[in-house]
Amino acid sequence: MPPMDMPLSSHQCRILCAIFEEPTRADIDWDDFVSLVKALGGKWLKPGKTGGSRRRAKLRDKKGLFHAPHPGSIMKKGSVESAREFLLKAGATPAKEGCTC
Repeated sequence: MPPMDMPLSSHQCRILCAIFEEPTRADIDWDDFVSLVKALGGKWLKPGKTGGSRRRAKLRDKKGLFHAPHPGSIMKKGSVESAREFLLKAGATPAKEGCTC
């Protein structure tokens, strides 16, 4: 898919690049990932009554289920890998979004 009409900010590009870095990073802030998905045109769906820390996102007809970190806000490596996989399935890579890493 082509990049959206509004390009990502430099901060959002840094977060997207960080998610795609190898080896997988363990210092990405959850709120940065949430705002990145929104900037890419995605939506965060409301959790059900027993949602707990599970969060559902939808981006370009692809759905993802994530575990929001707690008590802190830093994502663990497994969560970053899940985020990367979700973004790949949705066709959001740094190169496709116009980010230079």
